[in-house]
Amino acid sequence: MRKKNAVTFVLAGALCLWAPLAPSSAQAQEPPTVKLPQPGVPEAFTIEGKFVRAAYNNEGYVILGYQPANRSIGGEWMLLDVGMTVLGKTPNYTLTRAAISIDTPDGKTIALATVSEQRAGGTQAAQKRANMQRDSINYFPRPATQACRIGFFAELDSKAMPFDEVELSSVRGCLGRLYFNIPGGITYGQHWLNVKFQNSLIRVPFRILTKDEEKFVGKNLKDIQQQVDEAFAPKN
Repeated sequence: MRKKNAVTFVLAGALCLWAPLAPSSAQAQEPPTVKLPQPGVPEAFTIEGKFVRAAYNNEGYVILGYQPANRSIGGEWMLLDVGMTVLGKTPNYTLTRAAISIDTPDGKTIALATVSEQRAGGTQAAQKRANMQRDSINYFPRPATQACRIGFFAELDSKAMPFDEVELSSVRGCLGRLYFNIPGGITYGQHWLNVKFQNSLIRVPFRILTKDEEKFVGKNLKDIQQQVDEAFAPKN
C-alpha cells in the first residue's frame, strides 16, 4: 500500500480551482491562483492529482477520486472512489451510511444512496466508467498499512455483499465506492464530500471542472500545489 506521511494540522479552507478568462498574455505573466472558500470546520487538505483530493484533521483522514463524476455531467448518479482512516491515538470508529453526504453547488445536501436505490437506479454506466477512468487514491498516513474495504456498496456483477458499516482504525487504510443520486443530474461547480467522525466533521472539496478549467488545472497543477503548500504552512 502506498503511504503518505502525516503532516501538521492547520485551520484551513478548501480548494476551489477555476480557469481565469484573462488574455493568454496575462496568464503567461501571472501565476495561477486558487480560491479558498471556508469549509467551516478545522481541517487541512492536499491535492494528489487533477481529480484527487484529501482532507484531514486531528481525528480522521478522507481521500477521494472523482474523475468518473467529472465525466458524467448531466447523469443522475455520482460515483466517488474514497479512502478513510482515523489518525494518531483516535479510538476505532464505526462509520455508518448516515455519516456520509455531499453538498452540491445549488446548496443541496444529498445523503448516500441505499443499496436498493443503487441496484435499481441503472448505475451500470457509472460503474463501467469508474472502472475505466479512475485515479489512484492509495495515499494514507504512515501507520495505515492494513487494507480494508468500505463495503457500503458492491459491484453489480460481484458476489461480494454490501455492509451498513465499517470499522476504521489508525492501522487500516479503508477503500471503497460511494453512490449518490443527484436530482437533475451532475453539474459543474464546487462540491463537498461530508464525513462525520465521532467528534468532528471532515469536508473534502472537489470541483466538477469544465473543459477549460480542466486544461488550466492540468497545466498548472504543480504551481497550484505550491500555492496551497504555502497557504497551509504551519505558523511560526
